[in-house]
Amino acid sequence: MTDSQYQAWLWEKLGHQTLENLKKHGFAGHFVNNADEARDLILELVKDYESFGFGGSATARAIDLPNALGTQGKTVYDHWESSAEESDLSLRLKQGRCDCFICSANAISATGEIVNVDGVGNRTNAMTFGCPKVIIVAGMNKVAVDLDGALRRIREVAAPMRAKSLNMSTPCAETGICTDCNSAQRICRITAILHRKPMMTDVTVVLVNQSLGF
Repeated sequence: MTDSQYQAWLWEKLGHQTLENLKKHGFAGHFVNNADEARDLILELVKDYESFGFGGSATARAIDLPNALGTQGKTVYDHWESSAEESDLSLRLKQGRCDCFICSANAISATGEIVNVDGVGNRTNAMTFGCPKVIIVAGMNKVAVDLDGALRRIREVAAPMRAKSLNMSTPCAETGICTDCNSAQRICRITAILHRKPMMTDVTVVLVNQSLGF
């Protein structure tokens, strides 16, 4: 086996353990080998829905979901595609009331919790209440062994990388180290932990045996 094959084997074992615990907590779950399988599975899972919201997910875009749904004639609310006709705010509001909201997670624990940290809150709101169906797609690079590890991953890995990718003027985007700043452009303002499936929202987690997103 090559190094990459050992990594895939290890992630597969961790992924199935994670799915077992997510299912105990009321979430539906799937494990797939790559981004293409993830896209095909998600398109099948959501085929009966007509309107879709996307948070600021690099993962969803890496597997081409907004474009794939758009070419099927579905209504897509994506604030990365705001225009003079429809503002960023209007799109974010519609994301929270569409048929299906698709996002990623900043971290998922092998013990069965899903953690997201937002700057605005449209993602953390939409994934917990307002949309009847939520799909969370995440690469196995985002899985930590427990909840403490998930929170640490966000602080030490996801947040600095995301701030850098967005060209934010924050200490972590300069140094790569979180200082729990009060910067005007701080993106870590709201932490949402899904300990169990929200009572009125159907949530499916798709874990991908690849490194995707931040």
